[in-house]
Amino acid sequence: MAVSTQSTATPPTSISSGISGVVQRYLWNWEGRTLTIAYETLGEGTPVLLLPSFSTVSTRGEMGGLAKRLSSQFQTVTLDWLGFGQSDRPPLDYQPALYHQLLQDFVRDIFDRPIAIAAAGHSAGYAMELVQKMPQSCSRIILVAPTWRGPLPTMGVDQQLAGWVRQLVRSPILGQTLYKLNTLPSFLRFMYKRHVYVDDAKLTPEFIAKKWLITQQPGARYAPAAFVTGAIDPVCDRSEFLAWFQPAPVPVMLVVGEQSPSQSKAEMNALAELTGVEVSLLPGSLGMHEEYAEAIADRVLEFLGRI
Repeated sequence: MAVSTQSTATPPTSISSGISGVVQRYLWNWEGRTLTIAYETLGEGTPVLLLPSFSTVSTRGEMGGLAKRLSSQFQTVTLDWLGFGQSDRPPLDYQPALYHQLLQDFVRDIFDRPIAIAAAGHSAGYAMELVQKMPQSCSRIILVAPTWRGPLPTMGVDQQLAGWVRQLVRSPILGQTLYKLNTLPSFLRFMYKRHVYVDDAKLTPEFIAKKWLITQQPGARYAPAAFVTGAIDPVCDRSEFLAWFQPAPVPVMLVVGEQSPSQSKAEMNALAELTGVEVSLLPGSLGMHEEYAEAIADRVLEFLGRI
């Protein structure tokens, strides 16, 4: 069972969130190891927890636009998931149970009142599982371009082959080489243009350089390898995902990107058809929480204004 404590200072690293809030660290125990989780607080008032999507370049910085806009009326708390950003990146067996427990412990230990949660991408499933397990901890849920299936499973790769790829990437020499090839700036730009951003004019050399820097941190390949191969998918199929919403314990707003990839958008549309889920359709793709933060923040502020 996880045991958690809190500290109040994080040493600076080469990764900057750009949020300009108070950076803190949360000391979390998982299977006998104490791990450091970075988070950042901005503004005052009712707390809103911002959960970045899982990806090779995941950091809390991608939620910076939302954090700054929402902090005019709320206290925003933005998390770096374990294995990403400024949080520890140990070579663990990354799995859904780890992230479910981390989120439950973090919310229990950091907040003393119900919070709203805005979760992007794969974080959606973890937010919904939290509200099922701890319904009194949450007041509202916002899901931005939610997903539940990793890239390789979405492409039809079976579990056995995906597991082989994951172990290969984790291997000491060949794995590091393969990881570097798949995080070249040219490849990152290709993936952003194909699935993440709509306006490729925003994919400047400076932007891509910052994303590439994220991939070059010590231990950076372990958690992304789990995400890409489906090892941290919060559920196994659509029916499990939709079951969290039938009914949802708290009000839920779904933000769908108009230009999302067809398979991902089909999953979002299935969720949008459920009774009790409020839907906002806005420009964007899987990275809309970063690319179109201002438009999303306006919808979120209106939704949270009903608390």
